[in-house]
Amino acid sequence: MNIAGIILLIAGGFFYAVGGLGLVRMPDIYNRAQAATKATTLGTIFTLIGVGFYQPSWFLKLIAIILFILLTNPVSSSTLIRSAYKNGVKPTEKTSVDELKEYYEKEEK
Repeated sequence: MNIAGIILLIAGGFFYAVGGLGLVRMPDIYNRAQAATKATTLGTIFTLIGVGFYQPSWFLKLIAIILFILLTNPVSSSTLIRSAYKNGVKPTEKTSVDELKEYYEKEEK
């Protein structure tokens, strides 16, 4: 049990590190938010499951927290990105598809 918990905690830390790297490497706020959200969601899930191996009595509570994170992280990220887009933050020049532009053009008509 301890070895599985350690492996899961290390995996969680790895995903946190990859998320931090994504914040540095990605070219604009849209890519950064996507990379950070996915990585921190997985990092948190692995970390909480690893903690569950150390404290089995907490497992049901940790599962509830994981479900909450799975529901709220993507929604909050999407809300922040749409807010940035509506406030005029431009994507990088390398962006080839802008689905939000098409959506908001249809909404204005």
